[in-house]
Amino acid sequence: MRKISIETDAYFPSNTLDSELVCAGFKAMKAHGYDAADYQHLVVTTNPLFSLSDSEFERVLTDHRKAAEEAQVEIYQVHGPWRYPPKDATEEDRAERLEKMTKSLYAAHLLGSRRMVIHPIMPFGTGTEPDHAAFHDMNFEFYSKLLAEAKKLDVIICLENMPFTAHSIASPSSVFQFVKEFDDDHMRMCLDTGHALIFGVQPADAVREAKNWIETLHIHDNDGRGDQHRMPYYGVCDWAAFAAAVKEFLPESVPMSMETKAPPKMPDALREYFGTGIAKLARSLCL
Repeated sequence: MRKISIETDAYFPSNTLDSELVCAGFKAMKAHGYDAADYQHLVVTTNPLFSLSDSEFERVLTDHRKAAEEAQVEIYQVHGPWRYPPKDATEEDRAERLEKMTKSLYAAHLLGSRRMVIHPIMPFGTGTEPDHAAFHDMNFEFYSKLLAEAKKLDVIICLENMPFTAHSIASPSSVFQFVKEFDDDHMRMCLDTGHALIFGVQPADAVREAKNWIETLHIHDNDGRGDQHRMPYYGVCDWAAFAAAVKEFLPESVPMSMETKAPPKMPDALREYFGTGIAKLARSLCL
């Protein structure tokens, strides 16, 4: 049976170093029916985690791994650093980002995860690229360096398709083609269903194209115009077709990983119902 997963942000804040809060979050996740998690503490590089000493960094991540293991939740994937608005324009910017991503690969290793989801670097921001060739070459150089570090730790880089329609490495197909250029088992793809919809691409079609090059999933819905992270069935995705394509083309080891959560203003008394409901919805996509 395929596992179901959800972002840890749905259960505890990504900036917390409170081990009791993390432990309670993983236990709640398991109680709601999840088997796995997408760990989110590494997304924001201003997170206090990145300010810790090396020994404290290792201790905190080891504690988080133990909390997940005690709750019987697999940390299947982690999400690497993402800065918004992007800050990748200079060599210094990219070197700093490479340093944080390399540290995040080590974090994935400490957490017992073999997969780190990450976005293309964006040296021209999120708007129109003035130079497609330069955009490609900077990304290829950057990810060649990161790939060398990933292989040392046996962590798979999962490059995510993005919602920026002006970018030449953003649609599911273009990310797939870019990943294939590396021809390496440690460079694969994260298919984000909501981002695909913004390009007018049904996620089922993206699965059929990339097949087992897809190592991780980010599952959410939208109206095809914006990155809204809605629950499935609240947008334009054909979920029956997506579920069928996943069943046919993706190995069962790839969880249905939800990237949606309760809105901040939802009363605590209702969050229990929301959590179990999303888990049942995720499970239904595995049938």
